[in-house]
Amino acid sequence: MSAINNSLKVALVQSDIAWLDVNKNLNNLSEQLSNQGSVDLILLPETFATGFAINLDVAEPKQGPILDWMLVQAKRLNVVVAGSVLVSHQGKKANRFYWCWPTGTVEFYDKRHLFCLGNEGDFVNAGVERKIITINGFRLLPQVCYDLRFPVFQRSRNDYDVMVNVANWPAARRRIWDTLLQARAIENQCYVLAANRVGDDGNGVAHNGGTAAYDFTGETLVAAEDNQAQVITVELTKSALNVFKEKFPAHLDADQFTLANIQ
Repeated sequence: MSAINNSLKVALVQSDIAWLDVNKNLNNLSEQLSNQGSVDLILLPETFATGFAINLDVAEPKQGPILDWMLVQAKRLNVVVAGSVLVSHQGKKANRFYWCWPTGTVEFYDKRHLFCLGNEGDFVNAGVERKIITINGFRLLPQVCYDLRFPVFQRSRNDYDVMVNVANWPAARRRIWDTLLQARAIENQCYVLAANRVGDDGNGVAHNGGTAAYDFTGETLVAAEDNQAQVITVELTKSALNVFKEKFPAHLDADQFTLANIQ
């Protein structure tokens, strides 16, 4: 993968996560990716190996088998593999969005906004860093699920090109998911990539997908079928984004601000 490129090819994985069954989930994902063509990035849903089991003893160590599997896949497929994992952290957990390179390099973003309705903060420590990941010259802002509802944290200061959100977003609030993803693309003049799950979790919460890619005008580039485990691919072009922002440079009129308690 070159350091600078005009395109970024991405595979978005929409999976049916087996509750607490790490081996089954990793085997299913390995099978889903077995025929994957050449891409630069593979995106997996939030807590793709366990489900959103924040209140259970499922956190792995900081160098555990799920991360090892991600690194093996990254090397095998010569691609960056990214997805969130519940990791032991400071007496609780972190909802850690790992990014694994085929070279063995690992970066991560810890979910900032914790879902109070599900008492996520009782079991998970909030992240303190706003992270930018660079692949092929594209600057990506990683976000996890509930982060999507908080536009100030995600507001572009012309410091990223692609917003990425991986989620266990429930079917009951699917319209909100679709709407906010498009809104973030429009207001930040960026591409948006979203990977969500399907199926019911161990708490009986239904998920019907919504895995998709949007361009900087909010138009859908590609979308997975509802209620289907599926891998979809999209190719983003840097030149199209740059031309659009040059013709309509709304970012130049943005308000200046700083975020408290963020590194």
